[in-house]
Amino acid sequence: MDIADYLRHVGGVARTGQLLAAGYSRTDLSHLVASGVRQPRRGVFAVPGCRPEFEAAILCNARVSCASAAETYGLWLRRPPAQHHLACNHGHGSGFIRHRTVRFAPHPALPVAAVEDVVLHAMTCLAPPASTAIATSALRLHGVPLALLKDQLTADRSGRVRKALHELDLRAESIVEVDAQHLFRANGIGYDAQVYLPGIGRVDFLLEGFLIVEVDGFAFHSRRADMRRDLNRNNASTLGGFASLHYMPEHIWFEPERVVAEIRAALGRRAAA
Repeated sequence: MDIADYLRHVGGVARTGQLLAAGYSRTDLSHLVASGVRQPRRGVFAVPGCRPEFEAAILCNARVSCASAAETYGLWLRRPPAQHHLACNHGHGSGFIRHRTVRFAPHPALPVAAVEDVVLHAMTCLAPPASTAIATSALRLHGVPLALLKDQLTADRSGRVRKALHELDLRAESIVEVDAQHLFRANGIGYDAQVYLPGIGRVDFLLEGFLIVEVDGFAFHSRRADMRRDLNRNNASTLGGFASLHYMPEHIWFEPERVVAEIRAALGRRAAA
C-alpha cells in the first residue's frame, strides 16, 4: 500500500514512529511532505481535511472517545461536542476533555478508543438522554453487552450514572425514541414501548392502554405506499377505540412542553369521560 493511502487508512494522521513501524522508510516520509501532506508538529503527518478529533488525538498521544467518537461508530448523538473528548492515561496536554480510564483494545486502524470504552466514558461524562442514546445505539448496533456496562459502572458512586444505567431501554430504535422516553420519564408519564396491537401493528408507545404515541422519522410519508399504510393504521386505531398522537423529531427536541401538554390533555380527557 502506498504511504499516502496508508495514512488515509489510519484516519489521515499518524506519527513518524507509526509509519516506520508499518514498514515505510524515511524517504517515503519525505515524499509525503512533497505531496502536500501537512506536519502540524514535528514527527506528525496529516492529510489536508483530516478530521480534527483524529489530529487532536495524535498530537496529544491519546484516543478519540466519548461524544467525539460517536460519528466513527455510528452511535446516536444529536449535537457534536464543543470540545474534543480524548482518552489517555497521562496528564499532559490541555484544551480537551480528558478520560483517563482505558479498559479495552482500541480501534484496529483509527486513533479511536474501543466502542466499549466510548460507551463507558459517555455514561460517566454526558447527561441523559445523550449518554443513554450513545449506550443504547452501542448495544443495538455493536452488540456491546449490557452486563458489561453494569459490571463496569455499578460501583460508580455518581447518582446520575446509576440513574442513566437504570434508564437504558433497548426497545428504542432511534435517537428520537430515546429522547421521547427520557421526556416521558422526566414528566412522570408512564409508557410501554414497541407494542404490537392486533389489526394495527407495532406502535412506538402505548400510554395507559389506549393512547398511541408515534414519533415519525425523517422519511415519514416519503412514498405514497407509506402514506397509504399509515392512513390505514390510523383508521384501524380509531376504529379499535384508540386515540393517537403523532410527532416529528423536531417536536420532541424543540417543543417538548407542547408534547407533554398534549399527552396530558389526551390522558385527562379519557380520565374525565
